[in-house]
Amino acid sequence: MPRPPARTTAKPAPAVSAAAVGSTTQRIVASITTAIVERRLMPGTKLAEQKIADIFKVSRTVVRQALNQLSRDKLVTLEPARGAFVARPSVEEARQVFEVRNMLESVMVRRLAAGVTPAQVAQLREHLKREQAAVQRTDVSGRTRLLADFHVVLARLLGNEVLADILQDLVSRSSLISLMYQSAHSAEHSFEEHVAIVDALERGDARAAVRLMASHLDHVERNLRLDPRVPDLEAALTAP
Repeated sequence: MPRPPARTTAKPAPAVSAAAVGSTTQRIVASITTAIVERRLMPGTKLAEQKIADIFKVSRTVVRQALNQLSRDKLVTLEPARGAFVARPSVEEARQVFEVRNMLESVMVRRLAAGVTPAQVAQLREHLKREQAAVQRTDVSGRTRLLADFHVVLARLLGNEVLADILQDLVSRSSLISLMYQSAHSAEHSFEEHVAIVDALERGDARAAVRLMASHLDHVERNLRLDPRVPDLEAALTAP
């Protein structure tokens, strides 16, 4: 009597841990945020779930989690039946973002001027060197990131990570309403203003530091212009 065929038990697919999913979600959030900060993704860009899933080789569920988080951070707008888009802030929102930055950063540089150390000044000078190098070689994405990071570095020198996180969020939102590509002249001007702020901090001149920071943010705000050009999604998210 022939033996019945042996039963084969299919091996269950390996479970994906919550930690792994969370890590992937944060990677997508970080990639999209960086693309926005570096002006590779402009206001109004459609963020197609399936395309992002294909780029990162993940499920649409993971992409949806990332887009929901970006929506909470005001960087992405979720529209029923239409999908996700890079947020397009209004002129009034732009004004409010820079108003908050001015209030926070004025207090920040005043406190920093009162107790900045030579080591901290050296750290700022090193950051300025990287800014200058990026401006001189016309590295648009590099200079955009470094010019924005300058403000977050100042907050971290105070040892206040909450302030640094808030400023990081505001800087990201500012990038949505800043020039798509900062001209070499504008970038060089921002760099020179950063140098003047560090000079005032090194002297311990709180009044000058506050005045220079307010003037700097005012210049950035006055150059606001929403640019409707929309780049290729995959090229923006996979750029080095």
